[in-house]
Amino acid sequence: MSYTTITTAAAPTPGGAYSQGRRIGPFLQVCGQLPTDPSTGTMLAADVADQTRRVLEQVHAVLAADGADWQDVLMVRVFLAEDDDFEAMDDAYRSVLPTPYPPRATVTAGLAPGALVEIDVLAVRT
Repeated sequence: MSYTTITTAAAPTPGGAYSQGRRIGPFLQVCGQLPTDPSTGTMLAADVADQTRRVLEQVHAVLAADGADWQDVLMVRVFLAEDDDFEAMDDAYRSVLPTPYPPRATVTAGLAPGALVEIDVLAVRT
């Protein structure tokens, strides 16, 4: 099965050996997005709610670059730097994603300096 690499200027250029997104057949994986300004590469210095909204904008940009949208998302993984940020992240998440919400896992993890949240998604294009 062949694959397609997905790129967009509306999300940060990868800083390592990975792609913004990759589709294999109907499956589209969007890499973990950090709250980084796509044009400068600098981390957004803001609270977790603002960072969450920025990250979700970037995730959506990668989805859209392949013709996908939120209704195509099968699974969301959220990584938080601090457990205490869950409620603020969840409120921001609710303000961006349409219902019904896709399944989601949320864990606490060590993130890049200045990042309070990282989000990746798996979508299925039908």
